Amino acid sequence: MKYILEIPDRENALPGRSESIVPDHPHRVSGRSLLPPYPDGAREVLFGMGCFWGAERLFWRLDGVWVTAVGYAGGHTPNPYYEEVCSGRTGHAEVVRVIHEPARIDFASLLRVFWEGHDPTQGMRQGNDIGTQYRSAIYVTGADQLDEALRSRAVYAQALRAAGRGEIGTEIREGVEFWFAEDAHQQYLARVPGGYCGLGGTGVRYPRAARED
Repeated sequence: MKYILEIPDRENALPGRSESIVPDHPHRVSGRSLLPPYPDGAREVLFGMGCFWGAERLFWRLDGVWVTAVGYAGGHTPNPYYEEVCSGRTGHAEVVRVIHEPARIDFASLLRVFWEGHDPTQGMRQGNDIGTQYRSAIYVTGADQLDEALRSRAVYAQALRAAGRGEIGTEIREGVEFWFAEDAHQQYLARVPGGYCGLGGTGVRYPRAARED
């Protein structure tokens, strides 16, 4: 099988469609709607950690996370389908959308779970999952999140170097549009607890002093 390891430019990406995938089922763990309205003050962030099934489960377990959903972001194709994303011709990454209440769980705690929950040094893959859709990414909403995410990347990069690991390739951007994945992928591991999960961290902890700042 030939894997596409470069993100296509906009002109060569699949065209997509105008019709959106709209979730018609509440969150299978919390029972909450995947759609707004959310609690006052809630914040959003998108995390790409490889296959989104396992990534979503990491975050829906956290106290203070209001709701999670999986989808596609970071590429060019509007309203893509899963098969299109897997083709490598949309430019999208598989991501988990995390809506959290900062008064109950801060952004730094989410970043710790992100960094420790996968290997951000693998480029366009995560373990045996190979392709641009499996890249490491943080897509933020706000300059404060952007600054904190960039600082956390520098902190974790230093910890990885000290452990003899490779360089971080995580993409960090602000203002990236999110497209919901199909219902079959939402909270997949709640429906199929023994289902596939290719997540695997490096074993390097995010530095405690950085978590306490």
